[in-house]
Amino acid sequence: MRLRLLPAGTGREARLLLCGRALRAFGDGFVSLLLPVYLKLLGFDDLAIGLLTAATLAGSAILTLLVGFQAHRYGHRLLLLGAAVLMIGTGMGFALETRFWPLLVVGFLGTLNPSSGDVSLFLPLEQTLLAEAASERTRTPLFAAYSLTGSLVAALGALVAGLPELAAGVFASGFFEAVQAMFALYALLGFGSYFLYRRLPPDRPRPRSDAAAAPLGPSRRFVLALAALFSLDAFGGGFIVQSMLALWLFDRFGLSLAAAGSFFFWSGLLAAASFLVAPALARRIGLVNTMVWTHLPSNLLLILAPFAPSLGAALALLLLRSALSSMDVPTRTSYIMAVVTPGERAAAASITSVPRSLAAAASPVATGWLLGLSSFGWPLAAAGALKVVYDVLLLLLFRHRRPPEEM
Repeated sequence: MRLRLLPAGTGREARLLLCGRALRAFGDGFVSLLLPVYLKLLGFDDLAIGLLTAATLAGSAILTLLVGFQAHRYGHRLLLLGAAVLMIGTGMGFALETRFWPLLVVGFLGTLNPSSGDVSLFLPLEQTLLAEAASERTRTPLFAAYSLTGSLVAALGALVAGLPELAAGVFASGFFEAVQAMFALYALLGFGSYFLYRRLPPDRPRPRSDAAAAPLGPSRRFVLALAALFSLDAFGGGFIVQSMLALWLFDRFGLSLAAAGSFFFWSGLLAAASFLVAPALARRIGLVNTMVWTHLPSNLLLILAPFAPSLGAALALLLLRSALSSMDVPTRTSYIMAVVTPGERAAAASITSVPRSLAAAASPVATGWLLGLSSFGWPLAAAGALKVVYDVLLLLLFRHRRPPEEM
């Protein structure tokens, strides 16, 4: 698998980072589906679930922003180890606590990821190290491999989300205890991540001038403009983070946890397949065009999904969307890393990824409120419409700023 997915010459450091991404993605895959189920078992309504989901996104955004501005001082390896410790604490907190307010605090301070993509403080650290390990020729394929790894393993994690139902049917243990055990498994994956990151080489010392420099310099205006635009996309995406999309399927169609796991497994596989196509498409039509012309039709499908007359039709539209909606992930990351200076990469990755959590943090609350009023998929229609506007603006504003390999 490694020989096929990774570009030639990929070093040990990049492989360790991809393994760490895989461990976290596996945990994210089942936790994002189990979170609304667990909170329902605890007696919380849809609005409370939306609030807690929003807290996880807001907390991730703030931590990611802090990490992006401090990575050049403390080193990426040390901060990755600290993030792994937070992941351990998050899993244990959700496994042992059942009250709303303590869970809200753990969700805000921890690494829980309710979405299908990576929105954690790990992201800017790993992206920066990957960019440093790649050349201009291998950068986009390496980020595609990074995204592919996350999507494939997250799909397996979604499939594993059905284990509590299976365990409750086979063994004497209750369903509630089985769900709690899955959060303990998430903590164990945090331990695995910690030991992987310990094997990374020590942080390379930077020249004193670099350490004292501001994390953003000549690319500041460009990065802030991208961050503002990404906030629009993120706000739309917050309506349909995986936990809330699963909640809609549970409420609207009575989908079982095992069936939801199967759906998100296939959805993740389709997204993973799109990552293989993205680098070749980007070489042919450019990074920005790839981001826009694959994202736009996926959002039109999202708008249609609430009007589907049956569960099968809704799932079919959502699966088609999954085949197109993620090609912008590796191309977007590669684009950002290409057009800023090396010293700005950690801050640029952090500032442009923070809106995916911070701007999205308000949306799950609205989703929970809307689902409490009606099972119709208004959150999906709103998300699709906002994302269409984002696609159009991205094309108009950034199609002429090209990375070095497209010059």
